[in-house]
Amino acid sequence: MAPSSPRVLSALVLLAAAALPALGLGAAAWELRVPGGARAFALGPGWIYRLDTTRTPRELLDVSREGPAADQLLGLGVGTRGCARLAGRLLPLQVRLVARGAPTAPSLVLRARAYGALCGVRVLSRSARGTELRSRAVRSVPGLGDALCFPASGGGAASLTSVLEAITNFPACSCPPVAGTRCRRGPICLRPGGSAGLRLVCALGRAAGAVWVELVVEATSGTPSESPSVSPSSLNQSQPRAGVVRRSRRGAGSSTSPQFPLPSYQVSVPENEPAGTAVIELRAHDPDEGEAGRLSYQMEALFDERSNGYFLIDATTGAVTTARALDRETKDTHVLKVSAVDHGSPRRSAATYLTVTVSDTNDHSPVFEQSEYRERIRENLEVGYEVLTIRATDGDAPSNANMRYRLLEGAGGVFEIDARSGVVRTRAVVDREEAAEYQLLVEANDQGRNPGPLSASATVHIVVEDENDNYPQFSEKRYVVQVPEDVAVNTPVLRVQATDRDQGQNAAIHYSIVSGNLKGQFYLHSLSGSLDVINPLDFEAIREYTLRIKAQDGGRPPLINSSGLVSVQVLDVNDNAPIFVSSPFQAAVLENVPLGHSVLHIQAVDADAGENARLQYRLNPVSAPDFPFQIHNSSGWITVCAELDRELLEHYSFGVEAVDHGSPPMSSSASVSITVLDVNDNDPVFTQPVYELRLNEDAAVGSSVLTLRARDRDANSVITYQLTGGNTRNRFALSSQSGGGLITLALPLDYKQERQYVLAVTASDGTRSHTAQVFINVTDANTHRPVFQSSHYTVSVSEDRPVGTSIATISATDEDTGENARITYVLEDPVPQFRIDPDTGTIYTMTELDYEDQAAYTLAITAQDNGIPQKSDTTSLEILILDANDNAPRFLRDFYQGSVFEDAPPSTSVLQVSATDRDSGPNGRLLYTFQGGDDGDGDFYIEPTSGVIRTQRRLDRENVAVYNLWALAVDRGNPNPLSASVEVQVTVLDINDNPPVFEKDELELFVEENSPVGSVVARIRANDPDEGPNAQIMYQIVEGNVPEVFQLDLLSGDLRALVELDFEVRRDYMLVVQATSAPLVSRATVHIRLLDQNDNPPELPDFQILFNNYVTNKSNSFPSGVIGRIPAHDPDLSDSLNYTFLQGNELSLLLLDPATGELQLSRDLDNNRPLEALMEVSVSGMAQVLGDAVFCPDAQWGCLSFSDLHFFGWHSRRQVLEVHSKAARAFLRVIRVGGERRAPGIVSFLFPNPC
Repeated sequence: MAPSSPRVLSALVLLAAAALPALGLGAAAWELRVPGGARAFALGPGWIYRLDTTRTPRELLDVSREGPAADQLLGLGVGTRGCARLAGRLLPLQVRLVARGAPTAPSLVLRARAYGALCGVRVLSRSARGTELRSRAVRSVPGLGDALCFPASGGGAASLTSVLEAITNFPACSCPPVAGTRCRRGPICLRPGGSAGLRLVCALGRAAGAVWVELVVEATSGTPSESPSVSPSSLNQSQPRAGVVRRSRRGAGSSTSPQFPLPSYQVSVPENEPAGTAVIELRAHDPDEGEAGRLSYQMEALFDERSNGYFLIDATTGAVTTARALDRETKDTHVLKVSAVDHGSPRRSAATYLTVTVSDTNDHSPVFEQSEYRERIRENLEVGYEVLTIRATDGDAPSNANMRYRLLEGAGGVFEIDARSGVVRTRAVVDREEAAEYQLLVEANDQGRNPGPLSASATVHIVVEDENDNYPQFSEKRYVVQVPEDVAVNTPVLRVQATDRDQGQNAAIHYSIVSGNLKGQFYLHSLSGSLDVINPLDFEAIREYTLRIKAQDGGRPPLINSSGLVSVQVLDVNDNAPIFVSSPFQAAVLENVPLGHSVLHIQAVDADAGENARLQYRLNPVSAPDFPFQIHNSSGWITVCAELDRELLEHYSFGVEAVDHGSPPMSSSASVSITVLDVNDNDPVFTQPVYELRLNEDAAVGSSVLTLRARDRDANSVITYQLTGGNTRNRFALSSQSGGGLITLALPLDYKQERQYVLAVTASDGTRSHTAQVFINVTDANTHRPVFQSSHYTVSVSEDRPVGTSIATISATDEDTGENARITYVLEDPVPQFRIDPDTGTIYTMTELDYEDQAAYTLAITAQDNGIPQKSDTTSLEILILDANDNAPRFLRDFYQGSVFEDAPPSTSVLQVSATDRDSGPNGRLLYTFQGGDDGDGDFYIEPTSGVIRTQRRLDRENVAVYNLWALAVDRGNPNPLSASVEVQVTVLDINDNPPVFEKDELELFVEENSPVGSVVARIRANDPDEGPNAQIMYQIVEGNVPEVFQLDLLSGDLRALVELDFEVRRDYMLVVQATSAPLVSRATVHIRLLDQNDNPPELPDFQILFNNYVTNKSNSFPSGVIGRIPAHDPDLSDSLNYTFLQGNELSLLLLDPATGELQLSRDLDNNRPLEALMEVSVSGMAQVLGDAVFCPDAQWGCLSFSDLHFFGWHSRRQVLEVHSKAARAFLRVIRVGGERRAPGIVSFLFPNPC
């Protein structure tokens, strides 16, 4: 029987690498030959040429199916019909060049033709046209600053160089004549993560023709997953074993998927580079030919859609460039998914992941926390006092944001700044009188290096608050003024002036007379310094006054200068004009009064005597003829001279003039207002029926004695008052003023003539009236008035004094005696906080005082004697409320919240707490601290003056995510400072500073075989202690998944099987998986162990047992032991087989061990009778397969002799039935062979029996 032709794959694998004889695929009738000869592509010892069957042209695969076993893939056909079908065309033959230990396996595309008697091609071309060589070289760059250069020695690039130099004229190659093709003529040097594509046309070294060379060179920072080295033994092991039936595997296809050299790439690009800047060139490899090998690249953002707008990818070359300038401060890391899709059918794709880290350039100037700083400090602060903290931030990375501060101008030697912390301190004593404010120019420099440092400036306005440290100073040492004796009362005669270099209230000056104000003739205005004459002067009594005055500022405590002197010289004059007793004069009259009715008594007095004191009255201007009023020229009575009509006119206003008879005459004018009242029907009623009072006999004519008031229930009624009785000698006059009746003294009193007057006063509304009695007791003259020692008093009292505290006693003196000297003290404008004892003049508190509500009170105190008429003096009392520490600080909020990134540098401002204190001075000056050291274990500190909370050190969100602090505001009150506290919550914001962490560095997974394709067979998880987007994990398989058996879900980590897993083919896999939280990564090794399932039936091929038995007189060689075993096999390890005969062995010619399948011959066969037996053998496990065993004689060898056994043996051939056959047959042939031709005991393996 002729031997079978070798398979195509086996033929190529077994070619000798050095000789490469014809590089052909031998067949019985034809063979494949390479134009140019095999020697042109010989590389020498150690290299193996392996045909890539997945890329073998379909024509070669189709013609191989021309035989009796059309359902099997046995190799190329052995007949001529296949050769004729190829029609002599050039066919692309894909060959991989593999050497032991070489990390690079180039792919060689040869254009071959089929040659043979009936193939139609007889001449072999000497020119190797259309040859291509493709390869990928991946090399690990050892150091951070190193680079990979090609051509170079070592690594994958070196082996690739040796291949090129062996078969081509490399490096003396040329660029391909294709527009836009990348061609570099010098060495290519790459940093870690970089790649470069190279296309060249090189001439063959040993034959005519050229080779199109396409190379991809990549540099990695770790150990790359390069093409494994292949040995001949490994290639042999890849061949299926003869006689073993394998199930068809799912997931196989006619073309292969593209593949990127690495599962992920990382590259760094500086920010602000212009659009079009090259980032990286990502090239995938697809060994398919034609459209199935042409790739298109596309790219999409993985986590943040904004990344799509920053990058572009060349769909043809895979070159990634920037679409616009990058900004690290906007987004510092971009994670992109790059896909390579071929154009075959179906279309296949591969994906890799590109992480672009944007490196920082110093493109941000420092930015101050405030555009302008304003601070207020008090003068005379201690040297080294911390005024405020200036803080600037920089959006750049820390290396370009190392802030340094300095003062450029405006410090004046008084201030300095800490270069690192930005704290502004005093370096000299601050004096507001020297400089009231400072304007500092502060510069912040970021110390950046690329391209250089940037700086910014800010203005700091410091206002110096005043302290009361300067005494008032008078403008003159002595003031002199001359005043006529007839100067009008309240006439200012002099203005004294003092200045104070302090500011505000500390410079507010109050003036007062200390001494020399005899009889109280002068009044010094407290605020203006104006000196007024408040009592008439008499040249004949006192010709000169010498006053000592003081100037007191408004500070607390106040500073006083009492050295001022004022000399007032009185000048003599002699002139007196008439004086009206009241102005204006007002009266009301009923509209129905008769003509001649007296309405109002106009009175004026003249201090002169005789004719100079005799007065004449007249209306001014002269009345019109129809004017309803007239005045008596001597008595001054205004009467009605025409009928009144209120409906026509209700109010009359006119003037009166009093002229004396002196020479020259002197006059005075007054205004008169008369209201016409409506008639009503209600009697006016006085507020009290009887009035009693005392009146001193020396009361001035025209002085007011008493005002009586009556009330009328009628609406719009006007009450007039008249003296209706008791006005002896007409000593009194009565006028209606402001709704009341004013009794004035018309003529001088004489205590000796009348000591009591009982006046009847009638109040009338025009129709109705009411009379009241007024008892006026005339007393002896009250000559002197009370006099205070000073016109202004100042006293201080603390706000925390209890109610009823005596503050001061203000006393006046009166030179009279008796009742005229008994003084009563009253407050002119009472305030509810104070009262005065009317007898002693002592001021007491009535309510609790509060400095924060009102810091000072000014009381007008009047001292009245009990003479008739009463005389009085008035002084002012300024009560200064001293602050007590009675108000605790209060924070502006009940709860503060802030946030800060965990990578913020120390001294980063988090937030500012602020409290107020209604107290003043030290009692209201606050210091901030943390309560009980509750400062987050020292992670924060608070600026004592500003309340700004800053970080003390770098934070770690994974350690502490939220801080609950307690800030304390403490005032400087003495002896017991008050405080307030508030809760402050600081949230630490996450940054991506923790890589994902697998549970173990090595994971072991157990997976059942036969898991459905596409099902989840395991879940791989990593934990990232960060949160939010920083905790998003991307899973990848980076090593060990060749060929692509598993797929790891990018986001969930679910591991899926892409092909059917078969324990009998491969029992375990080792993968390296990577978890990425860009740009941080971690890796773990995953050992996948397949669990065996009972999924394979036992395999039982047909077999034959042949023996020759011949008998001689010399020996008996019939075999009595085990001659072999049934050739059954179960691929499942867990199955145990059971052997039995089903039929044909009823005579027990063969003895079978049911457990082991071992066979023995029965002694019944030791004879010379011909025998043929067909036996059916069963092998059972979990599944059962049947086979047949047949015994038959060999007709070719003639008669049978059982006298002696010459040899025996058994042979199996490959099963040609379906795997699940129910039966298989075996034949037993008994062959007779001459005794001299074979020796007993020799075992032969024969072809299957043609039976």
